[in-house]
Amino acid sequence: MVELRGRWNELVPGSASLADELVGRYVERTRRAYRDQYLEIVLTALDSLIQLSTDPTSVRLAAWFHRAVHEPGGTPAEDAEASARLAEHLLPRYGVPPIRIAEVARLIRLTGDLVAPPPDSYAPPRRDANGDVLLDAVNAVLASDPSRYAVHTAEVRRDAGDRKVALERRYDEVRELLDGHLYRTQLARQRLGPVARVNLETELAGLDSELPAPWRGWQQAALTATATFTAVGAAVASIAASGASWQVPAAKDEAGWPPVVLAVVAFFSAPVLFRCARSVSQRSRLTAGAILAAAVTGLLVAWARVPSINPAVGVGLRVPLLISALILLLVAGTAALVASLLRTRTARFLPPRNLGQQLAWLAVPGVIALILLLIIQPLARNYVMTSNERVDGPREPAGQASASTLDGSVAWVSKSLLGSGAEEAIGTRYGIAIPRQSGVVEMLDAATGELRWRYSRSDSDEKPNITATGNGDYVLAEFADIGYLLLDANTGRRKATWPGGTRDHLIQQSEPLLTGEHVARGSDKLHGVDPDGHQRWTFEPGNCTDIGAVATMDTVVAFLGHSCGNESDEMTGFDLKSGKKLWSKPSTDMYRRPVVVAGLVVVAEPAGDSDVPEALTAIDPRSGEIKWRWPVPRTWACRTLLNPAGRYLVVVDCPGPSTQENRRTVVTAIDAGTGETAWQMTAPVSPRVKVTVTADARVISLGRGVGGCQANVISRLGFRQVRLPTGISCSRDARAIGNLVLTSGNNTVIALR
Repeated sequence: MVELRGRWNELVPGSASLADELVGRYVERTRRAYRDQYLEIVLTALDSLIQLSTDPTSVRLAAWFHRAVHEPGGTPAEDAEASARLAEHLLPRYGVPPIRIAEVARLIRLTGDLVAPPPDSYAPPRRDANGDVLLDAVNAVLASDPSRYAVHTAEVRRDAGDRKVALERRYDEVRELLDGHLYRTQLARQRLGPVARVNLETELAGLDSELPAPWRGWQQAALTATATFTAVGAAVASIAASGASWQVPAAKDEAGWPPVVLAVVAFFSAPVLFRCARSVSQRSRLTAGAILAAAVTGLLVAWARVPSINPAVGVGLRVPLLISALILLLVAGTAALVASLLRTRTARFLPPRNLGQQLAWLAVPGVIALILLLIIQPLARNYVMTSNERVDGPREPAGQASASTLDGSVAWVSKSLLGSGAEEAIGTRYGIAIPRQSGVVEMLDAATGELRWRYSRSDSDEKPNITATGNGDYVLAEFADIGYLLLDANTGRRKATWPGGTRDHLIQQSEPLLTGEHVARGSDKLHGVDPDGHQRWTFEPGNCTDIGAVATMDTVVAFLGHSCGNESDEMTGFDLKSGKKLWSKPSTDMYRRPVVVAGLVVVAEPAGDSDVPEALTAIDPRSGEIKWRWPVPRTWACRTLLNPAGRYLVVVDCPGPSTQENRRTVVTAIDAGTGETAWQMTAPVSPRVKVTVTADARVISLGRGVGGCQANVISRLGFRQVRLPTGISCSRDARAIGNLVLTSGNNTVIALR
């Protein structure tokens, strides 16, 4: 204390009492940190730096006052503010000029923020010589003797109160100090810097061993795991790319080695990048950078060689998969490089493997696997799907078709539709859709037969199977090796693509959309599906069960046939939206050919091996109740056809023995509301020709007469034959779209007036 008192040396004339008061503050019993030894170190360091200041007296006074006020647990900013106010209160009593008092208070307040100076602080735009000298002297405690420094840090942590909070705060402070210059003046950096850095690093190592570190280092572990497993993911994507073609159809001279080479490079890059991410050497960074550069080069080459798309050539799945593999390899190289750079600064502070690092190593491969399955694979397929499709045509507003009265004239003739005819046409709200060879769907205007739009694919050369769904708003097209595509019936734009697994499902009914899944072993499944392919619900009844189903607008009736055990067949009703079971009842035999008429499900009760059912039964799909039963005449002998036509069920059969000599067809219209026969008509038409039924219950077929092709029309008004114009093919079936009747010409579709 005496030695410390001697350092005052009449700093201010006649201020012995002030010196005693200040010394007393630093040695008082209640003070646990920043005691007289601390002030001794600061004043000693100031003696060697004071020549750099412009106002030595003010700097010395600020050094004496800067911790004169200290509360246990107080922050440097709080102590500096209180000490500056103390100086402003005491110094005027001893005749210190106000200008000097203001400078002393300013310097004291500077000590409230003792963080390390920024890297460019050695050359600030405006120098503060007094502040730099004072702050370097205050920070001289960092360069004190190791034993004294250890005592000082222990006192500071004890003074802070809560041990864990103090350790964490001090850990952050030391890390921040080590990241800077420590000292502001060149003289202090030369004399004090090396020793201070050793002391801080020693303190940081001790803090690191004391602090619980369950999460520290997870960033480094995550980057290392990303570099390793992303490279593995690149190898997996490359292997998948090797099994696909670069373009569709595949070129004969297409090289198969690039994805194989990339797979090998990516696979062996995984351990290399692992080592690079855990090393701080320049060689590791160069290696990671080389892999990154190779990935970028490969991306540029692959992008430049993407095949040009035209109606005959499309992009193969190898293109997006190979590009994805190169992107993954680029990410792996980048992660390894960043990890190596980060490790340069943090390696000595990282604890051994802890919970955070372990979770990072477990989570990263799972995330990468999900990225491969849920992002890369769908994106690759969507890229191929989008790149290979085209929509052409004027897309004029849809016209309304007039009902065919069948007066022997033609309403319109389409342009050439090579390989297609009327029997494959489907009706929508916006026209008539026709499938064509080479993966094409065309929409014709129902009023004029003109092309409204054409959807085509470069990666398909087979005729798609099409059906209408969404109340006629969409066309559902099944393309071989692609899956189901949902096309907007008005514009031809693809609205959705069904998931890849849906290609193995069977369309039980397209309006509303209902699919079934047949399996070789176990149980068939039934799926309620939205128009975009999303499965709302799945019904799986159990082993050895075959499923047939039909749907109304709000319900599903499933027919379950059990092929093993003693269980009887049954019928079950479901809510179409939710899949909730509404009812279930046993069935004596599996019903056949279910159709929906006026909201009821009509089924055919089998009669042994005969194609003629024993009766037709109407079932309420909401309750399972039988509404009516219509016995089929025993004299009927052909395959009974059931066709809905508005509120009628139109039944087509032959009234006598099914022999080659039988040339008659019987048509019966049953009122779906009552089950009563509305009308019945027998006509001299061969039962072996295919018929089509219009919405107003006319049964139409084509036949060859004396003068050429003719239409056979059976309705409640009787039977009539209409001679058709030349050019209509009698060998191809007619098709009714609502009340419009379509026939086929020579690669054309012909609408009858």
